[in-house]
Amino acid sequence: MTRPFSCALDIRASLGECPVWSVAEQALYWIDINAPSLNRFDPATGDNVAMPMPESIGSYALREGGGFVVALRSGLWLCDARGTLERKVVPAPYDSTRYRFNDGRCDPQGRFVVGTMNEKRDSDSAALYRLDTDFTLTRLFGNMTISNGLAWSPDGGTMYHSDTPARTIRAFDYDAATGTPSRGRTFAHWNGDTERPDGGATDSAGHYWGALYGDGKLVQLAPDGVLVAEHPLPAMCPTMCAFGGVDLRTLFVTTARQKRDDAELVRFPQTGGIFTLRVDVPGIAEPRFHG
Repeated sequence: MTRPFSCALDIRASLGECPVWSVAEQALYWIDINAPSLNRFDPATGDNVAMPMPESIGSYALREGGGFVVALRSGLWLCDARGTLERKVVPAPYDSTRYRFNDGRCDPQGRFVVGTMNEKRDSDSAALYRLDTDFTLTRLFGNMTISNGLAWSPDGGTMYHSDTPARTIRAFDYDAATGTPSRGRTFAHWNGDTERPDGGATDSAGHYWGALYGDGKLVQLAPDGVLVAEHPLPAMCPTMCAFGGVDLRTLFVTTARQKRDDAELVRFPQTGGIFTLRVDVPGIAEPRFHG
């Protein structure tokens, strides 16, 4: 029987995204893209501290030396532990009136991999990039509309990536030495209008957990892409998940409240909150950016 989710933080975010668990702090970081902020949530106390950003923040990663690397509309920045921007390390590689950075996370070697999205959704002109530890930005590949779903297998040899409007997650061979994906192939695909793969994460058994935006559930996929289980949430738009807690067996899920109708919000009043689910298999500690 599928276990129920609990609402850990009833914050009703417009577009909650990018949960990242800090093992050292035993705290969950997350963002609201539309009310731009980087947030720190302490599950032990229930306290959430918002660190406002001056523009849309698509993703971020904890830095090995403290603070964060953040993907803002204007480019990639370093900021301190209080969320104060320090310096821009790379300008946006796109027209910021049409594009912004979206989903991103560190690979197992501590490089920040981040994609973009075409906000007009009128062409597959977004791309995926890699920020190396010397702050060199390299374009990895394009031909997508909304870059999402980044995760790596436990051994680091497979990278997962989705293009949300295409309703497809792809798997790639990943060269750890160079940070280069290759041999892309379909890992999972959906046909329903609401079955839109958003963010994801892998557990220590190699299962990929993906959020289906608009379909109100997470899917748990085996390493060969076979569906293991579906986990419904009390919110229709889950965005991304992360494993946390002292044993990495608490699954945190961010959700979005934007553009949901009144009837849906009456049915699911905690939409936009952060939900948790206890799972049997622990996740993988999130790598930090080594730059």
